Amino acid sequence: MRKLIRPILFLLACLVYAGCSSTKSLKPGQVLYTGAEVNINPDSSGKIDDEKQVKADLKSKTRPRPNNKLKLAIYNFAGEPKKPKGLRNWIRKKGQAPVLLSEVKLKYNNDVLTSYLLSEGYLQAVVTGDTVVKNKKGKAIYTAVTGERYKINKVNFPPDSGVLTNIINSNKDKTLLKVGDYYDLDVYKNERVRIDNDLKESGYFYFSPDYLIMQVDSTIGKNLVNITVKVKDIAPDAGLKPYTINNINIYPNYSIRRDSILRRLKPLEYHEFNIYDDRNTFKPRLFDRLVFFQKGELYNRRDHNQSLNRMVNVGAFQDVRAEFLPLDSFKNNQLDLNIYLTPLKKNSLTFSVTGTSKSNNFVGSEVKVTQTTRNLFRGAEQLDISASGGFETQTRGTSLGRNSLSLTAEGKLTFPRFIIPFYKPNSTTAFIPKTIASLSYQMLNRGSEYTLHAFKGQFGYNFKENQYKEHNFNPISVSYISTGFTDTIIRDSIFKANPLLRTTLENQFIIGSNYNFTYTNQMEENRRNNVYFYGGVETGGNVWGAFVPKDEEGRRSIFNVPLSQFVRFEADLRDYYKVTRNVVWANRLNLGYGYAYGNSTSLPFVRQFFAGGSNDIRAFPARTLGPGTYKVPEDAVFADQGGDIKLMLNSELRFKIVSILYGALFVDAGNVWLRKEDTGIPGTTNTGRPGSEFKLKNALNELAVGTGAGVRVDATIFVIRLDVAFPIRKPYLPEGQRWVFDNISFGNKDWRRQNLIFNIGIGYPF
Repeated sequence: MRKLIRPILFLLACLVYAGCSSTKSLKPGQVLYTGAEVNINPDSSGKIDDEKQVKADLKSKTRPRPNNKLKLAIYNFAGEPKKPKGLRNWIRKKGQAPVLLSEVKLKYNNDVLTSYLLSEGYLQAVVTGDTVVKNKKGKAIYTAVTGERYKINKVNFPPDSGVLTNIINSNKDKTLLKVGDYYDLDVYKNERVRIDNDLKESGYFYFSPDYLIMQVDSTIGKNLVNITVKVKDIAPDAGLKPYTINNINIYPNYSIRRDSILRRLKPLEYHEFNIYDDRNTFKPRLFDRLVFFQKGELYNRRDHNQSLNRMVNVGAFQDVRAEFLPLDSFKNNQLDLNIYLTPLKKNSLTFSVTGTSKSNNFVGSEVKVTQTTRNLFRGAEQLDISASGGFETQTRGTSLGRNSLSLTAEGKLTFPRFIIPFYKPNSTTAFIPKTIASLSYQMLNRGSEYTLHAFKGQFGYNFKENQYKEHNFNPISVSYISTGFTDTIIRDSIFKANPLLRTTLENQFIIGSNYNFTYTNQMEENRRNNVYFYGGVETGGNVWGAFVPKDEEGRRSIFNVPLSQFVRFEADLRDYYKVTRNVVWANRLNLGYGYAYGNSTSLPFVRQFFAGGSNDIRAFPARTLGPGTYKVPEDAVFADQGGDIKLMLNSELRFKIVSILYGALFVDAGNVWLRKEDTGIPGTTNTGRPGSEFKLKNALNELAVGTGAGVRVDATIFVIRLDVAFPIRKPYLPEGQRWVFDNISFGNKDWRRQNLIFNIGIGYPF
């Protein structure tokens, strides 16, 4: 490491020197452009609203942009390369050549800034620019004299002289033009789009926002304007009349190569559709759910968008195209609708690397291979057969930590419709409702402690209200969990130390239902702030348990395996705030609550909540934190500590270092608790887990807190993560001693061995 310090310090010194001499590469007569300065009404005492923001907007519109100081420093540090290749040439290309004052076009910028102010309502604005040069550096100074900002006095819509103007007038209460608002060109453009949308819903297929004009009269005085909305006289006849749908022609197996063959086919007439498919690729009834148009109805944009969205979201087509053709060259008012659909390949194989955070004991990072078969029964059904392997690993100091390994196999059959006995629901949203049946097996190996085998069958429904909200409801979910131990000696020692674990780790059946809701706007990448919310509820052994007989001990069981009875709630809220383009502040709040009843005294092991681990509270080993103020003994044979209640908070600052290398600073806090204190078993060596009960007034005082830093290789298609963390608050210490800042000693080998936790994972922790 010492060998690297000197060259690194030398490089930093060179960059600092080069940055201090930013004009060193200029030729005689050249001036470095350092940026723009904007002054608003400098000779007037009057201030405009949001002056700071207006200045920033005006400055952002000036061109060219000045140099990035670091990139200019790198360019100057490299100097003029003597060879077309080599280290110096490579470094210089990573930099940025000086931006010269001679590249600034003052008149162009004056016009751009003046135009922007006019669009914002400063109808008397004038911008003038000048340059100032000092020591080979120059800047542009723009002076804006804005005048008063104009407001809307009155809005006039076209007189009701026909069907088109009647539609415009009937919706004028929705106008974006409000009396008293400031003049704003963007609002006027959006008002034209609003009117166009209203007309599109009433059949005006060929109408365009460009056929509308907003006439502005600014001569009425008092810095007010009257606005008149008018249809242009030059608008074409085709745009001024409504159109109805004539023939609906569907080409379900379309390709350009087969275009002429398909058009010569005799179509299959199904309901109001003409289907051209000599290979019977899809069942005709599929299109009842995909195409919302009907013959003879007025064209409307809602049906147009919903049809396209459904055909795209059904997951069976790689290309979707809708073509509206007028009959008889616009002389009548009918449109033929041609729908061209190119199917995806029947079979495909995909490989994925994912990282997820789960509150149960299943690991969250996995590598997955999936075989997909589409259009299985000619109704756009999809069969996915996948195999995956996941891992979670932690090390403490210089010693090895606990590892988890999971292997999963799953088969999932998806139908693009609701399948409900004795009922045929009719969904008209843009998103396809789905019925999903699945079978899966998962093996979880926890090193020398135990191996879990989980078999699961599930039947349910997936439904998206819109692009933000998604619902999943599984009315029937059946799981069988079997726990295997390395040998009987380890098993007996675990149960002897804590007999209550026998009911938790014994073989169990879970028959119940579950529902979860997801909201996210993360697909809107231009938003400054994105959120994600997951909420779920699961019940076991209630309604379905009534059909399970009782055994000799009075427990409901199947093949002598007890049926678990419980209800479980979980909520996960995440917020992603973009501080800058390359810096994101991510936060998470995770809450969980479980209640076992009837047949069960505790939640099944795979439904308990756990704390600690690489996707959780990273300063503590996986699943060893809690419950409450209880601490797992260092020599414990079985370390996993589940709970009925969970509270977790995470905060992480993520930033780009270089290229695909990212860094992170984080703080994690949380714990798990039992609903009732584990008091142990009288007369045995099991003394229970003192401090494990949840009490609302003590919850915050019993939180564990850890902090640390990490690096991530984010190649978009996969993320590899290494985090190092250490505790700063230990809930199992006596009150008043739980904060351990004073004990932090990175130079102490024993402290590092006992406190530093290294986490390796795939994907982001949340």
